[in-house]
Amino acid sequence: MKSVLAVLSVGLVLCLQTALAQSIAAPSASTAQQNTQSQNSQALVTQIEEVNKAVDDVMWVHALGQIAEVDRVKYTSLPRTRVRVPTAPGAKNPLIIPAYTFIPKQLDRTKKHPVIIFVHGGVHGDFRSSSAHIVKELVEQGYAVIAPDYRGSTGYSRSFYEAIDYGGRENDDVFAARNWMLEMYPFLDPQRVGIIGWSHGGMITLMNIFEHPESYAVAYAGVQVSDLVARLGYSTEAYRQLFSADYHIGKTVRDDIMEYRRRSPIFHAAKLATPLLIHTNTNDDDVNVLEVEHLAEALKAAGKKFEYKKYEDAPGGHTFNRIDTKLARDSRAEIYRFLAPYLKPANARP
Repeated sequence: MKSVLAVLSVGLVLCLQTALAQSIAAPSASTAQQNTQSQNSQALVTQIEEVNKAVDDVMWVHALGQIAEVDRVKYTSLPRTRVRVPTAPGAKNPLIIPAYTFIPKQLDRTKKHPVIIFVHGGVHGDFRSSSAHIVKELVEQGYAVIAPDYRGSTGYSRSFYEAIDYGGRENDDVFAARNWMLEMYPFLDPQRVGIIGWSHGGMITLMNIFEHPESYAVAYAGVQVSDLVARLGYSTEAYRQLFSADYHIGKTVRDDIMEYRRRSPIFHAAKLATPLLIHTNTNDDDVNVLEVEHLAEALKAAGKKFEYKKYEDAPGGHTFNRIDTKLARDSRAEIYRFLAPYLKPANARP
């Protein structure tokens, strides 16, 4: 089944990629034609992402269907921050957010159980079955899991992609996922809610516990984005343009440093009131270790208690503890041992 899906996915994507290449390569005689070609290219990219997403949805069931009830759900969050036509019908409607839920099949629903909010990374990423091994480890311990594809995630429409407000309402989308999960499943314990995330998912994790400390029992942030001002200083121009796009922040760091500070966890460190574990890696090729070190320094300066481990040149760089090495498994075991006393899963690992 898995190989058949993979072949179908590759075939569909190759067809769309060929069309995309032809669109880009086609000569244009006017600015109008160039604009049309650009729009067509964007539409083809969206189609490729949607095909990949549809196949990946099946892969989730293939990977975890025997041990968990796997579902895709939709809930509402805050409206868009920017609307092209504010007076249009529905312009101020709550944004609909898709998410994945994983409920252990062996769960005794007459008792209360813990839940983990799993926040994916990437400025324009999405929750992929490449994380299935981590979700499996969580489900086997007795955790229910919800993983939201917050605004700006790929695999959906161009409109949803451009609804991004990174460091802003994505945080609200994730908090809404927590609340939706507790509302829909009365056997989940509101006193045993954990939140975890890596990279940009770690950034959203931090902002959630800073903004809603009473709502989370414990948190883990791995190789997390911590300081957007510093980050955009060492990032590529293409990365910086993701934030200064007219549908996003719309300004560069130089234009509005305070806005980037407002969206950065490091400047909210004094709000920490949730048990927190942080991991970083000195050879991280995405989130430079200096960002995480600055966060740790800010937390210490604010007199906050937290646990922090800096790995030295761990193989795998940015993804060092999300891959399939012994070091990665041992590191994830550290995470689970940290979470367990606060969340008390039925099958906590030793």
